[in-house]
Amino acid sequence: MIRQVSLTLLATLLVILMMAIVLQVIGSALDVNPLVGFSGDLPFVGKAISLNSILDFQWHLLVITGLLPVGLVWLADKHVRVDFLYDTRSEGWKARLNILGNLVFAMPFFFLILPASWNFMLRAWTSDEGSRNGGLKDLWLIKAVLPLGLLMLLFAILLETYRLIRAAR
Repeated sequence: MIRQVSLTLLATLLVILMMAIVLQVIGSALDVNPLVGFSGDLPFVGKAISLNSILDFQWHLLVITGLLPVGLVWLADKHVRVDFLYDTRSEGWKARLNILGNLVFAMPFFFLILPASWNFMLRAWTSDEGSRNGGLKDLWLIKAVLPLGLLMLLFAILLETYRLIRAAR
């Protein structure tokens, strides 16, 4: 159920991404900029939706659709590995090799990258970082996707490691 909802949400975001690309192409071709102006300062977009904010929005959607599903890819066992060495082995050997890979490569990576990604997002939030070219404001929102996606991947790897330990017995 959660997997189907996730896939539906990601598919919807990809359609929105394509629509944003079309909107930017049309706005550029018609030389319309800003596309919509506002009297006040709105969260995330500021005082206008411009071609630059549409471009920023495209990059943000690309990050979301690329990073958030990585945990699902891991749990589905569709991630990259050296299959010609792996496929000829027994299930127990594969489980032990995956456990070793998770402990030797994944866990040290997370101990280094999670604090750095959190600080990356926190700096954007505390400095009220926004686009310099009339694009989107509140860039901490998109930068928060990095630690969130990494935490989701860590959770998936921990679940998988638990499953592998049981399978290796």
